[in-house]
Amino acid sequence: MKISSKNASKLLKQFNEERDSLILQENQSKMFLAAVGEDIESVRPEYDYEAVQKQLKDLEEKIVKLKHAINVFNTTTVLKDFEMSIDEMLVYIPQLTQRKNKLDQMRKVLPKQRVENYTSSNIIDYRIINYDLEKIRKDYDKTVEELNRAQSVLDEANINLSFEVDL
Repeated sequence: MKISSKNASKLLKQFNEERDSLILQENQSKMFLAAVGEDIESVRPEYDYEAVQKQLKDLEEKIVKLKHAINVFNTTTVLKDFEMSIDEMLVYIPQLTQRKNKLDQMRKVLPKQRVENYTSSNIIDYRIINYDLEKIRKDYDKTVEELNRAQSVLDEANINLSFEVDL
């Protein structure tokens, strides 16, 4: 079947949720309590070990195939304008986000700020930045622009590009 990365991720999530649900149902029905003198068959939950194991195996095989297809797609698809694979972009975007957050904190600092000193000393301390605030602002804007562009290119690829997977 041909599928986009976005739809493959949704399908993978669905398979994992189905698997988790099946495991939960199995855990709730593979053993049960019955009181002494109670008719065991009337309280026995429905449970077919072989059928549940087959369902789990089938779901797990689909998950393996789908995850592998996504990984191959991510490592072999090169994104336009960036000359990097989706896999590389998935590392690059968090790096940009971290840089943006650092620059955001740096650009919000006052150039000179009095430090509260609760001792009886008459000395006043100041915290003074040791960088060019205008350069930080420019780098922040550039980083935000690059991050937005990278996210847009990745989103476009995840929606518009597709790959083959045999489920």
